[in-house]
Amino acid sequence: MLVLGGTAFVGRAIVAALLDAGHSPTIFSRGVTGRDLFPAVPRLTGDRQTGDYTALAGPSWDAVVDVTGFFAWQVEQATAALGDRTGRYLFVSSHAVFAGGSRDLRPALPDAEPPLTDATYGPSKVACEDVVRRRYGDRATIVRPGKVVGPYDRTDSLTYWVRRAARGGRVAVPGSPDQPVQIVDSRAVGALVATLVSGSRPGAYTAVGSSRPFRDLIGLCAAAAGTTPTPVAVPFRRFPLVKAPALWDTQHRDPGPAIAAGMPEIPVTRTIADLRAWDLARGEPPLASGFTAAEEAALLP
Repeated sequence: MLVLGGTAFVGRAIVAALLDAGHSPTIFSRGVTGRDLFPAVPRLTGDRQTGDYTALAGPSWDAVVDVTGFFAWQVEQATAALGDRTGRYLFVSSHAVFAGGSRDLRPALPDAEPPLTDATYGPSKVACEDVVRRRYGDRATIVRPGKVVGPYDRTDSLTYWVRRAARGGRVAVPGSPDQPVQIVDSRAVGALVATLVSGSRPGAYTAVGSSRPFRDLIGLCAAAAGTTPTPVAVPFRRFPLVKAPALWDTQHRDPGPAIAAGMPEIPVTRTIADLRAWDLARGEPPLASGFTAAEEAALLP
């Protein structure tokens, strides 16, 4: 198995799952991050930004897992470099490909330019999916993760709420504590990918967890720390895991098909406990997003 990426968060979980499933993955990356990860796993060095795929010349692969394709031209270049020297090509896409709450895909944007934005990220991923399907047909598999959380997540999404719940007291929730939230553990996504490539299964799978009210998620975070916070609604703003009120009733995705395809249902309590343990072990560095204590105090009624 060749993994394009494989050293950061979701890619890391995929490589771990492939190893657990008895596969022999090889990582293709720039060699900048995760140098100490998976010491027994072979590494190939290249750069998707510059189009350097020289290291991929020669070997054949039972399957390729593309974790780091964000632009159609990146996927075009990778598939051209690999040619027919792979059985299955599994592309890790995103739930952002969907138009609102429908099953319809957003219009593809094959010429998206960096940096990607909320307006271009999903359409660019649609264009990447199109490249994979055109090139590999029934040897193509697409996995569309929802909001992925868990240990080694450096986006500070669930991490903020784990830390905030641990402080207890009144917790500011932009929008409403009753808004729905839907997350999925990175290890569940990794296990799904390993299962799909093991069975050489085609098609598209949306990898999401169960939906629950935000106040319940905060309660589970608090239980892990032994605190009793009180969620309080404050005016809506962009915030970790929070969505605009207009999207609350439209963006739920059904986890059933992915579970039926082999994605494990990792309890949210385990995700929170493992994330908290990882965060504590790394020394709780400053978060990139969320309220400071002073900002929150000013917002709370």
